[in-house]
Amino acid sequence: MKVYDTLTGEKREFIPSGEEVKMYVCGVTPYDDVHVGHAMSYVSFDMIRRYLEYRGYRVKHVQNFTDIDDKIIARAQRVGVSARDLADRYIDAYFADMDRLNVLRANIYPRATEEIDKIIEMIMGLIGKGHAYQAGGDVYFRVLSDPDYGKLSHRTLDSMLAGARVEVGEEKQHPMDFALWKGAKPGEPAWESPWGPGRPGWHIECSAMILHHLGPSIDIHGGGRDLIFPHHENEIAQSECFTGVVPFVRYWLHNGLLQLGEEKMSKSLGNLVTVGEVLDKYSTDALRLFILSSHYRSPLTYTEEGVAATERGLERLRVAGHVPEAMERQGILDAEPYRRRFVEAMDDDFNAPQAVGVLFDLAKEINRQREAGYSIVAAQRTLLELAGVLGLTLEETTGAEELAVQPFIQLLIDTRAELRRAKQWALADQIRQRLGELGVSLEDSPQGTTWRHRRPGA
Repeated sequence: MKVYDTLTGEKREFIPSGEEVKMYVCGVTPYDDVHVGHAMSYVSFDMIRRYLEYRGYRVKHVQNFTDIDDKIIARAQRVGVSARDLADRYIDAYFADMDRLNVLRANIYPRATEEIDKIIEMIMGLIGKGHAYQAGGDVYFRVLSDPDYGKLSHRTLDSMLAGARVEVGEEKQHPMDFALWKGAKPGEPAWESPWGPGRPGWHIECSAMILHHLGPSIDIHGGGRDLIFPHHENEIAQSECFTGVVPFVRYWLHNGLLQLGEEKMSKSLGNLVTVGEVLDKYSTDALRLFILSSHYRSPLTYTEEGVAATERGLERLRVAGHVPEAMERQGILDAEPYRRRFVEAMDDDFNAPQAVGVLFDLAKEINRQREAGYSIVAAQRTLLELAGVLGLTLEETTGAEELAVQPFIQLLIDTRAELRRAKQWALADQIRQRLGELGVSLEDSPQGTTWRHRRPGA
């Protein structure tokens, strides 16, 4: 099993540090609804976690909430609530959206505001070792104290300086020094510290939470490519300088970014499509499969047409997973070659697009062998099992989608009625059969024909 590591820039054999895979994924800053760009990251790492567990690893998954931040404070002041109340509201919304998206809950969800003691302890340690310094009510990390600074993003300090600037009020010794603690400003939430009231910087929060809940060295650190610099670069520097343990992370995994048109989808740009908006129109499987049809490290452009096409394609998997087998049995369809191909794809840096291709190949073979009279029950179990590794349920479509297809089903029913009146029984029966394969059963009565959407084979 090989995994691409951002730090080394190559695929490396996956060898965890112990019996338990320690995995940390950067979480959201809860000041707005979760959008599809977030979904791309959390579906990708959900897939990675599910596959590791499928391969027999025990995973301890930690994902934080950055529940104090400039954006949270500004939004809370604008709507007239406390920063805590705003964060709580959007954390609840996050869980609701991720549950709908069939993303497994992490084992621990630490919040920055609940880790202040650990954060202060770490900052004091960095100051004591000469890696940080106080400037007024602020504390900064001294980048020149770390000769390896820049190793994750493969940048030198000289190249970083080209775009660096020192904000008004900052008393940095070097333009690239970054804040570990920010002195309090009027009207903002603050906590007491040895340097006066204030709040932690963004980067130190994740380092302290990882150290607290997973220890000084972890196996997998995940997040979007936009976090490589400065966030993850700064995490490495302050963590390894504080603990003296190298490596801080054995495998750095970064997902590609979701595009909407020419730009990255983000709250700050305002070009959002929320998870709720998509799942009100399409199934969970459709959105997950749309995301997983692109390799997790690759960028992906979101279009509603793309999700709609994925929804249509899913019917082939749903039908194959639940259609009843033929009564005559000529033999048993062996699905193990498909399982081996699935594992080979996923062992190659979690190549979900290839794994999805295997599912469709197996579905096609299930339908073909069923018509040939082979027993397909074991193969169907394999299909559903492997789909589950990707977080796909292959359940029947939701009520929202059923509502959308009602006019088309009714049109086919009316066409079938016309064919029956014209005594074209074969064509009428073909409509019934094809609808049945899609999970739509027809019931004829003197009052007319009614239909219901059922799982094929139910």
